[in-house]
Amino acid sequence: MLSVLANRTYRHLFAAQVVALIGTGLLTVALGLLAYRLAKAEAGAVLGTALAIKMVAYVLVAPVANAFTGQLPRRAFLVTTDLVRAAVALILPFVDQIWQVYVLVFVLQSCSAAFTPTFQATIPDILPEERDYTRALSLSRLAYDLENLLSPALAAILLTVINFHWLFGGTVVGFLCSAALVVSVGLPSPKPTERRGIYERTTRGLRIYLATPRLRGLLALNLAVSAAGSMVIVNTVVIVQAILHRPQNDVAVALGLFGGGSMVAALLLPRVLDRLPDRTVMLPAAALLGVVLLAFAATTWGGVIGWPMLLATWLVLGIGYSAAQTPTGRLLRRSATTEDRPAVFAAQFALSHVAWLVTYPLAGWLGAEAGMPVTLAVLGVLTLAAIAAAAVLWPASDPDVVEHAHADLGPDHPHLDGAAARRHAHAFVIDDLHQRWPAHRPG
Repeated sequence: MLSVLANRTYRHLFAAQVVALIGTGLLTVALGLLAYRLAKAEAGAVLGTALAIKMVAYVLVAPVANAFTGQLPRRAFLVTTDLVRAAVALILPFVDQIWQVYVLVFVLQSCSAAFTPTFQATIPDILPEERDYTRALSLSRLAYDLENLLSPALAAILLTVINFHWLFGGTVVGFLCSAALVVSVGLPSPKPTERRGIYERTTRGLRIYLATPRLRGLLALNLAVSAAGSMVIVNTVVIVQAILHRPQNDVAVALGLFGGGSMVAALLLPRVLDRLPDRTVMLPAAALLGVVLLAFAATTWGGVIGWPMLLATWLVLGIGYSAAQTPTGRLLRRSATTEDRPAVFAAQFALSHVAWLVTYPLAGWLGAEAGMPVTLAVLGVLTLAAIAAAAVLWPASDPDVVEHAHADLGPDHPHLDGAAARRHAHAFVIDDLHQRWPAHRPG
């Protein structure tokens, strides 16, 4: 897996991702403490609103930002968003009003919504070989999991010697280091083949996404993954402290098991994906999430949730979560031209966060009103229903090269290259010449 780090450009970008994630992790802890300083007992409501603002920014800003990123040098754009995020983190310690927190969080997360899809779409341009790109995706998954494990621990250590305001300084350093690492390498910046209007550029990724069968299946998979992930992220603290009456440290232990399972899957996936197609890996992994949620609901119905059972369940959920989510970049890469790839990554970023915007409050509301067994059962059923939809929307036969006809093109059109009856075959993606997916032809 580490062989891809021999590529200098990727190595610098991966390092940029790691330091930015560490900074973001410190920011998460610092924001919680800032919210408590400003709102005391209402800090939970402040953080909940900030999380909602984050999701709204992700959903609305990513496609709009992509409409302009194709017109700008990619490296300059990434560096600018890092610098703006660093500036926001620098201002946050000095705010004294809750509304100021909301405004700054929206600005910061809007920059993240612009940065992340652009960054993700850059990696397949740097690592064009699918084998290398698969390993880069697993490394990226490991980076996210390590951030979830290490950033809270680092914050806890730092808070023993500094005030929480200085954690924002760590965030600033993280974003500045990320910007410096991006500046240190040259990045490819694919340009659109023709000029398009703002509306066309804003919606192009969504239209390509929704016209591609495998990506419609991925849309359903997003819902399945977010349903299971929301159960863990939203309700772990409730189960551990309110139901099991265990100390705060055990919240970190439970979340650490989930992250550990995700890391195990990320380490194993490159070899698995070398042998098996994405659909064969992703659908069963996501189905595992639903089955495990329902099994845990059954064991806790009318009884007591056991600590060892919780840890084992969260570990398995982490494995399924990573296996279902990590190959996503491979699907996006093979479903768009180089020029359209950033738009499709932006569409995935926005649509996946729509799913989280639905499942986060659902997991929280059900947990508070109906109890954990019901919450586990409902989210388990929702996960399996989403998997069933994905299996229908994403055909089992999903070749890259698809035979199709061009009744709308003249026989001398360069794209046909002399094909008889205007029918030919090539790696098929939705673009200006291919605006609908061809109907399946048996045999």
